[in-house]
Amino acid sequence: MAMKVKHFGHVHERFTAPVSQRYDCGRMCAPLNGGEPVCCTTDNAVPVVERAEYKYLKKRTDLWRGFKPTDAASRQIVDELAPSCLAIECKGAAHCEREHRTVACRSFPFFPYFTKEKEIIGLSYYWTFEDRCWVISNLQIVEQEFVDQLIEAYVYIFEHDEDEEEAYIDQSASMRRVFSRSGRVIPIIGRDGKIYKILPKSGGKIIDANIEEFAALEPFTSDEAYREAIEEADGDPAGKTLSPDWSIKDWWNND
Repeated sequence: MAMKVKHFGHVHERFTAPVSQRYDCGRMCAPLNGGEPVCCTTDNAVPVVERAEYKYLKKRTDLWRGFKPTDAASRQIVDELAPSCLAIECKGAAHCEREHRTVACRSFPFFPYFTKEKEIIGLSYYWTFEDRCWVISNLQIVEQEFVDQLIEAYVYIFEHDEDEEEAYIDQSASMRRVFSRSGRVIPIIGRDGKIYKILPKSGGKIIDANIEEFAALEPFTSDEAYREAIEEADGDPAGKTLSPDWSIKDWWNND
């Protein structure tokens, strides 16, 4: 059993909600990444799709093309792909056609989180992007419509592709192992939009949490840390020269 072209049409038509209607998160991470959002460059994340999804997209747009590895790490990604999958890349954020984004693009940085009992209780995130993805440090911006559509999309995918479901069951188990080893709680955005946490070394115990419990991660911990990170990356938010009194909040006030 596998997803077909028509199935991806169903998913793309129904999974359209952004992470947040209020914030353009790409504007926060782009200064740290050569002016491009982290999730829009293959230097950070190589989009992997089912060949059926690529076929669906190619019928509708010339935005996507096959990804050509440029180093050992990216060659390994391509070499380890299942036969049904393909690594691709787009023309870049400046040329984005939101209606033609992949499922991976639409859901980033989140994935459906499975408990040990293989129940989807909500969303968690790809933790390897904690140092680059502003959203991970600002989970309060995630909106219910996005949560609903992501869960609905993946439930539909899992109904047609058992291997894909197993992959996310494994992803969730891996997150429990990694976070337990470092004594960290796992943040969960529940199906109801509320914030929960999974305690480390607890066998996956889930309890209520407040968003204030999840502190921002470097370099988004303060204006100073963010400013220093941008300077180290030779970046400059919106082409502006940073001044001593510049604040992250100013970003939203200078459209």
